[in-house]
Amino acid sequence: MKNAGNLLEGAGRGRIGRVVMGKLAMGVDLLGGLEELVKKESIQTGVILSGIGALKKATFRNLKVLPPDLKVEKHHRLYFDLEQPMEIVSLTGWIATRGDGGTEIHAHFSASTVMNDQVVTLGGHLTPGTLTSIKVVIVIGVIEDTNIRAGIDPRLNQIDVKF
Repeated sequence: MKNAGNLLEGAGRGRIGRVVMGKLAMGVDLLGGLEELVKKESIQTGVILSGIGALKKATFRNLKVLPPDLKVEKHHRLYFDLEQPMEIVSLTGWIATRGDGGTEIHAHFSASTVMNDQVVTLGGHLTPGTLTSIKVVIVIGVIEDTNIRAGIDPRLNQIDVKF
């Protein structure tokens, strides 16, 4: 077992300065709507506390194989599209400012639906292509006075949080 001091790669700090709640229009891209809410409310750093509502189409992105060098590319991923009524059962993630001043959103979601007369739940990384239906509401905790940023992790060649 590793020493407790070696279990973390870092830790960011800040304070929740405000909570923002936004209701998305029907038939819009969920990630696009989240990006618009972040921009409209000038959120630079935050945590997605909750998301609830219905979807009419979803694209679930998951890892199908982890390459030995940990540098995940598109062919390592599976995209699963589903177009039928779904209920969002979770939406979570982080928001942080990149070195170029832009905002990075990393979110995961799960949604339940009916398949073969049974309720099933699917989940994955939130990517473009997931469309809202009715009553989609997102709640974000805005983090202020923070050292949390987004940047490339060279080990993974992916954007991640940095402290």
